[in-house]
Amino acid sequence: MQISPSTAAPYRLSGQGKQPLLLLHGFTGSSQDWEPILPLLTAASPAITVDLLGHGRAAAPNDPTHYRMETAAADLATLINEISTPPVDLIGYSMGGRLALYLAVHYPQLIRRLIVESASPGLASAAERQARRQQDKALADWLEENGVTAFVDRWEKLPLWASQAQLEPDKQAWLRHQRLQNNPVGLANSLRGMGSGVQPNLWPHLTQLDRPALLIVGERDQKFVAINQAMAAQMPQAKLAVVANAGHTVHLERPLAYVHLCNTFLNSGL
Repeated sequence: MQISPSTAAPYRLSGQGKQPLLLLHGFTGSSQDWEPILPLLTAASPAITVDLLGHGRAAAPNDPTHYRMETAAADLATLINEISTPPVDLIGYSMGGRLALYLAVHYPQLIRRLIVESASPGLASAAERQARRQQDKALADWLEENGVTAFVDRWEKLPLWASQAQLEPDKQAWLRHQRLQNNPVGLANSLRGMGSGVQPNLWPHLTQLDRPALLIVGERDQKFVAINQAMAAQMPQAKLAVVANAGHTVHLERPLAYVHLCNTFLNSGL
């Protein structure tokens, strides 16, 4: 495994093969979030896992504009060209899924196949985006005032994560440990700079997204089931997979089903 902290998105490169696979984690996560399933996903692929700005080993600048999706995507495009041979296969979860969609829309030449887990193309209306910006700013301010531990305690109580109660205690402890490793400034500015309220609205671009795409959601995550049904209806080459007995974190809650879906999709048409 090669580990480099030298870029805007510190990365880990592991595995062998011809088709690179880039994986993008969610908010409060890091490249380590993929470790439980990575060997099963990358048996025949070199995997690139990154720490997005403000997370893991990445920098945590004080200016929220550095975290904007446009900048993050440009950094990843540079990374893809520097350490692999495009196009790559791309997997993104939650926040990383929103970023993956942005990459596929704006850098289609770099992407072969796209997998989006529990994510959305953003908020369609200006009023929704404004309300979300205000919510995320208030949460970011609270985080900086109260610290990471208090924030994680609050974060883990959200209904979005209720299905994680089915995880074994050691997996729940591991997940909490990963969340607690993050820098409060980095998390706060990620909310301010790359939250759903500030990201560009990608809904109008979905009909032109001409890459094969797999949309994965858990059946218990009804909000995102509805969002992804709407996405699948607009994306010309999208398939929707709703995984039974799973919530938002499908790759942790139902890892074998998740890996099977991903590998079948990535290996199809080869």
